[in-house]
Amino acid sequence: MPSVNQLGHNLAKLLGIKLEDPEGETVTSGESILSANTADGFIERQPTSREWLADIAPSRRDLAAYLRSLFPFLSWIWFYNLQWFIGDLVAGVTIGAVVVPQGMAYAKLASLPVEFGLYSSFMGVLIYWFFATSKDITIGPVAVVSTVTGNVVANAVERLPQYTDTPWVIASALALVSGAVVLFIGLIRCGWIVELIPLVSLAAFMTGSAINIAAGQVPTMMGITGFSTRDSTYLVIINTLKNLDKSDLNAAMGLTALVMLYLIRFSCSGAAKKFPNHHKLFFFLSTLRAVFVILLYTMISWLVNMNRRKNPAFAILKDVPGGFRHAAVPTLNSDIIESFISELPATVIVLLIEHIAISKSFGRVNNYTINPSQEMVAIGVTNVLAPFLGGFPSTGSFSRTAIKSKAGVRTPFAGVITAIVVLLAIYALTAVFYYIPSASLAAVIIHAVGDLITPPNTLYKFWRVSPIEVFIFFVGVITTVFSTIENGIYATVCISFAVFIFRVLRSRGRFLGRVQVHSVLVDRLIGSDNSVVGKYGTFNVADSSLSPPTRNIFLPIDHGDGSNPAIKVASPSPGVFIYRFSEVFNYPSASSTLDYLTRHILGHTRRTESDVYLRPGDRPWNDPGNMGKLGEDSLLPTLKAVILDFSSVNNVDVTSVQQLIDVRNQLDRYTAPDVVDWHFACISNRWTKRALVSAGFGYPTPRPDGLHSRWKSIFSVAEIGGSDSAAAAAEYDANEKEIRTHSLPTTVPSSTSLFHASLGTSAASSITKAVPKYKGIEVGNRGESRRVTVHGLNRPLFHVDLTSALQSAIANVQARDDIEASGGPHVSMTV
Repeated sequence: MPSVNQLGHNLAKLLGIKLEDPEGETVTSGESILSANTADGFIERQPTSREWLADIAPSRRDLAAYLRSLFPFLSWIWFYNLQWFIGDLVAGVTIGAVVVPQGMAYAKLASLPVEFGLYSSFMGVLIYWFFATSKDITIGPVAVVSTVTGNVVANAVERLPQYTDTPWVIASALALVSGAVVLFIGLIRCGWIVELIPLVSLAAFMTGSAINIAAGQVPTMMGITGFSTRDSTYLVIINTLKNLDKSDLNAAMGLTALVMLYLIRFSCSGAAKKFPNHHKLFFFLSTLRAVFVILLYTMISWLVNMNRRKNPAFAILKDVPGGFRHAAVPTLNSDIIESFISELPATVIVLLIEHIAISKSFGRVNNYTINPSQEMVAIGVTNVLAPFLGGFPSTGSFSRTAIKSKAGVRTPFAGVITAIVVLLAIYALTAVFYYIPSASLAAVIIHAVGDLITPPNTLYKFWRVSPIEVFIFFVGVITTVFSTIENGIYATVCISFAVFIFRVLRSRGRFLGRVQVHSVLVDRLIGSDNSVVGKYGTFNVADSSLSPPTRNIFLPIDHGDGSNPAIKVASPSPGVFIYRFSEVFNYPSASSTLDYLTRHILGHTRRTESDVYLRPGDRPWNDPGNMGKLGEDSLLPTLKAVILDFSSVNNVDVTSVQQLIDVRNQLDRYTAPDVVDWHFACISNRWTKRALVSAGFGYPTPRPDGLHSRWKSIFSVAEIGGSDSAAAAAEYDANEKEIRTHSLPTTVPSSTSLFHASLGTSAASSITKAVPKYKGIEVGNRGESRRVTVHGLNRPLFHVDLTSALQSAIANVQARDDIEASGGPHVSMTV
């Protein structure tokens, strides 16, 4: 039965496909004295599709790790102890006291009765700890998500008036659907999707949302009615100012509560600085300021309204049902889904970006790493299960997370303690909630969202890093103010992506020149003297541990990196160019960066032969040659070699490689009858090497004069083993035994070690001369380490760094010049 390879070869032959044989590439003696049979030799194998499939296909171990990762609490729950519990108890109770008034306030933002905020708060903190990779995050109702939910509910009720009296049906359905979407993204481990949303978009979104929410709560705080607070922010502000004279007693309850919240905050902050020994006390007093204010104004409200329950002096919450009165299977049908499907993407984005940004931030502060995909699982499960108790969309809260972190939380189990506190509020404190002033709750919301506004100092830092992103920030904020929160998100994300694409499309690399530098320690140069050891950066130092007096570095010739313009950047060598890609090298950027490469090279070189056409009519219309510029171009060098620095390139594609082939062909015509040597440095991806090899790079281009067979390959070598290596000792004994058995030793004189070995036909390799040899087996003397090539012998034009690439380019240019000067082969070519 034929093998898979045989079937593949037969199919390729049938389809007329010319297969390449990557494993059949050999290194002949004309190209390198090293061969595949040499112990020190290394033949680089190309990656295969089978390897790629093996890398992405999950193994049993991967599946087991995936299942364990779904329940992170299993990694720490077995070590739970009393000290952890005390920290979690303090933090859990603190968050419970904060989340109760906030949850009720945010339910009002979502156009729902206040008890639904308690339901969502309970489910968020109870479920999260099972799936959490962050100890600090608190899931529950938040201002922005509640506002988006309120907009969805308001729009859906207009389309489906039968849900006017039961708006929580819409909110629960939205939580269920959006939670399912987020859960799916997390289960397939696509948490990286949030990286598509830049920080500036998040900042603009938070700032715009805070302004939107605060503007919408001012009328409630002032007791102003008669217009919709769901309109665009600028309309709400205008209408509020128009109706400011209609303020009533609610303004007294709201404004004084807002002033008291800020007064407590600033007082505690100042006191903590003045009395640092009691900073923990002042921290908890500041943290619980919302609870103090709500309790104080509830007592005032009770004193004012206890005898006028049917006609209160100002707006109060009134009846709040105790227990889970709305627990039921969520209603979900096509009409409900259709009513909010257009707002579903914005809801999902809001759920994700705020939570992931907060969890990453606190993970960095507290020295742990979160798993974005697993955090999505936590958000998804919470929002899928919460609707069964009446919950609406919830995500991580910035303010409560900050409080929880400062309160000394030790593990995610603190959420269970918070859930107990919320549960007590749901069943035992609902009678107290009757007298809570609506204006005071609005003040709590305004105070909470004030921290979401990006401060000017942060904007200044944005400006220092990337001025264009400050413009994007203001576009997002203005769009949110004059349109909707959803449009603000879309605007910033789309503009940021457009800026990124433009940068890639118009990217240009930089041409580098050579500068020799010294290393300075305090006030003296490192090294024995100030002399240049090697002309092109080779350091022939007897002891490789000693620092060479000078070394080569490569800087942009235009000093575009900000290097000292007083330093003269020397050309690498006449006719040799070093080009570093500044961005990725894929289909969007290939044309721009290669056009710049070609223009620069053609502008700084001359044709190898000015008259390459037999008759004047053979010259193309767009090829003036050197006519009219002989005096100017005669001083320019001919093009010899191009060195491409791939340090910033990870992957290439068909388009970029094909355009590189086109440029090579164009430059070969320009240098005819010579050909251009293409060297590549710092390639970090095997698949990139495979793509370049398939395009004919990585090996000397065949020349009509046959000089490619005299290529001087320069390889970087490294030492392995050594005199103290057990493997070296075993190898030495085995080789000695085989030599004694055959009694046919062949000894090659030893030579000094080099940092780079130049391998050519004129002399044996410094690598192979270092040891005795028998039938391709190198026998190292005890006490001497082996030297091996870093990159494959079959890829002589792929180099570890720019220095070795430049060495190789110059060595072979000089070798060809020497051969031609001595009357060696030179074949003219006519086009």
